[in-house]
Amino acid sequence: MPRVLSEADVADFRERLCEAAEKLFAEKGPDAVTMRQLAAELGVSPMTPYRYFADKEDILAAVRTNGFNRFAEALETALTKTQGSARAKSTAVGEAYLNFAFEHPQTYKLMFDLNQPHEKDYPDLVAAAARANAMQSAYIRGLVESGFMQGDPEEIGRMYWAATHGAVTLELAGKLPGGAARTLSRQLGQTLARGLRPGA
Repeated sequence: MPRVLSEADVADFRERLCEAAEKLFAEKGPDAVTMRQLAAELGVSPMTPYRYFADKEDILAAVRTNGFNRFAEALETALTKTQGSARAKSTAVGEAYLNFAFEHPQTYKLMFDLNQPHEKDYPDLVAAAARANAMQSAYIRGLVESGFMQGDPEEIGRMYWAATHGAVTLELAGKLPGGAARTLSRQLGQTLARGLRPGA
């Protein structure tokens, strides 16, 4: 008879399983990973993961949810903790984005390089992704309100996001040398800003 698990037991095992899954998903791709492999990675029986997750898709959703929330928290912290002008806050958010992407490349790829099957069935994932997406324009509002640039913050945010994500993806894929994404992202940001300034 299986022992009764406390909430702490469940949380601890789910966290360890998600860490193992993140690594295997990034290395092999989610489709190539089995529940048996995940169990073996943790040294438990093949059926143990099913005590904590319904299936592999459920684990993938949990991994991506955690990633989006950590990513959003990094950007939120950069925005709220940075002192000074809207431009200083914008720079801090951009650095936080790049830092997260290059410090957690496996997580970043799982967040943005694949679609979650039946994503609407995972409200926590939908909420986490929306939280992260909202941060792509949150810092832009300060730039518009301060008069540094003009336009729709949502549209401007998507332009900056596309530029940054493109540079990051190219470097992670080995198409750009190390460190090039930071330089390119900064140059693209400055170019976009010039075109979005009032009277430009």
